[in-house]
Amino acid sequence: MRLLRRALTAATAVTMLSLSVTACSGDGSTVRFGYISDYNGASLLAIAEKQGLWDKQGLTPEIKVFTNGPLQIQALGAGDLDFGYIGPGAMWLPASGKAKVVAINTLAYADRVIGRPGITSIQDLKGKKVGVPEGTSGDMVLNLALQKAGMSVKDLQKVPMDPATVVSAFASGQIDGAGIWYPLIDNIKQQVPDMVELASTRQWPDSSFPTAFVGAPDADEELTTKVIKVLQEANDWRAAHPDEAVAEAARLLKLDPAKVKADAANVQTMTTEDLVAKTKDGTVAKWLNSLGDFFVSTGQLTSKPDPSAYYTGDLYTKAFTK
Repeated sequence: MRLLRRALTAATAVTMLSLSVTACSGDGSTVRFGYISDYNGASLLAIAEKQGLWDKQGLTPEIKVFTNGPLQIQALGAGDLDFGYIGPGAMWLPASGKAKVVAINTLAYADRVIGRPGITSIQDLKGKKVGVPEGTSGDMVLNLALQKAGMSVKDLQKVPMDPATVVSAFASGQIDGAGIWYPLIDNIKQQVPDMVELASTRQWPDSSFPTAFVGAPDADEELTTKVIKVLQEANDWRAAHPDEAVAEAARLLKLDPAKVKADAANVQTMTTEDLVAKTKDGTVAKWLNSLGDFFVSTGQLTSKPDPSAYYTGDLYTKAFTK
């Protein structure tokens, strides 16, 4: 797909920071795991390290930071990564067969369409330059906002760029608007304090925007189950210790805990028991079907697949023990 090709091309320009996570087990299987530098993408990995959860499953993690989900899907396909993290805007990639969703993480509401001072509505972006990391949740919220305003990307000068470039281009006035997310928006606000939020995913209260952990389409089932167990235990620790989870994520990200706490305010966490129940009763499938319909409307999918084709809900359910 056009969006994927552009995202993959951007991969050559992205520097991946590799971080080795200390584990007690020296003879366990190494798991290469990708993440994004925000609370959603980093908190469970930080908790799993601190609580020794990888060692319990005989695994040694090697984590790498990426700027977005599509780049991690590309790394999975190239065999350079075993598992990764994606936001809702990249869910079209598992749905198109590029990866498997192994665990739902959170519901996220961090995505915004923003404009420079003086731009007060989506309609004001008509004919203007709007930067967006294509195939991501920034792209998703821009398309949602345009549809709501009765517009399309043809009404804009859409400029594909990686997330870091969106920040610098907006700050320097090279673009008039952007589809982007927190905490990057906080970085923009420091440089353009009068910037305007034109649209937010919170404007669609009847829609849910799940983030997820993904593996390769042919990922080993035994290894996947072990990884799911790590994620489930870390998830329940996060749900029970929200303040400590923020602190652990801040430690991994090397950020001020106050900034990470503000980022976490855009996140709805759920216990593993709740996620298992939502998997069994079809709620997760409803979330994924809703996104599937949206991606068909944007042309990112030609048709909507059954979520069971790319969400390993059966493995997630079997892995859970109270």
